[in-house]
Amino acid sequence: MSPRDFLVRVYDEHAQALFAFLLNFTRDEADTKDLLQELFVKLAKQPGLLEAARDERAYLIRLAHNLAIDLMRRRAARGKTYEQLAAEGASIFAPAVEPDEQAFRQALVAALGELPPEQRAVVHLKLWEGLTFEQIAETLDLPPNTAASRYRYGLDKLRRRLRPLYEEIK
Repeated sequence: MSPRDFLVRVYDEHAQALFAFLLNFTRDEADTKDLLQELFVKLAKQPGLLEAARDERAYLIRLAHNLAIDLMRRRAARGKTYEQLAAEGASIFAPAVEPDEQAFRQALVAALGELPPEQRAVVHLKLWEGLTFEQIAETLDLPPNTAASRYRYGLDKLRRRLRPLYEEIK
């Protein structure tokens, strides 16, 4: 397989999931696009990077997560904090037709933005990628129990934040 064919295959199979993960993590579409490009440039320069990966998508998410963390650290050094990134209202959901559904989606995006980035990453990987806690732990390089507790704490915060709205539109 040529390097171009390799990149096309990886892009076709994983770019959408990587974009959703990065957008949910960074809360900024421009940063997400930049990070995704950076990831694929890295793969183009080092095509053997995925050869030893047991789970290609999990490995790519880990690479994307590390690139996003590096970006956050660079920003923090220049005075931009996690809270400023989380406050930006990027949406990972398509617009809804029904007003109640749209209101709930907007509230969910806002609630996700209020989660600490570490919890938001785990919640995204569990809910949108369907990863197990073991896979999340391997992807984010943390113990499985930490992944599970970040998920539980994140879900608890989402429930508390969204319950009044759910009760209202139910």
